[in-house]
Amino acid sequence: MDRALAVVEPTEAAKELVREAGIIAEGLDADLILTHITTEQEYGARRDAMESLMSSSASYTVGEAEEGATQFARDIGDEVLSELDVEYDVTGYLGNKAEKILAAAEEYDCDHVFVTGRQRSPTGKALFGDATQEVILDFDGPVTVLTD
Repeated sequence: MDRALAVVEPTEAAKELVREAGIIAEGLDADLILTHITTEQEYGARRDAMESLMSSSASYTVGEAEEGATQFARDIGDEVLSELDVEYDVTGYLGNKAEKILAAAEEYDCDHVFVTGRQRSPTGKALFGDATQEVILDFDGPVTVLTD
């Protein structure tokens, strides 16, 4: 492993995942990229809430959403990787989780992806989709999954 991508989420499981990715990256002297993806649904809800609280001229832009996602990844990295000797970069995106994870892995030339997942029945995956499953199937390299 030369460079890994760890997907940051607002859960304790994701913090544990980032910590484990950091430990492995430190041991292998590998680079680590932390990313957080804000979905279109999350963006829309946050934009609507902000616009209703502020004057009608206020807006919540895509750029602000991506900056917020990047800052969230940075905050989690600072929190859980502070005691490790590992270098990491952070990035944030707005869009489909699986697509953005795969795009980030390609953009940063990552050879390993760390992502959280949740237990879901095959029917649930078929009906609602599953970003983790899509990453496992479409990423050309190892994917480490930590389930809730």
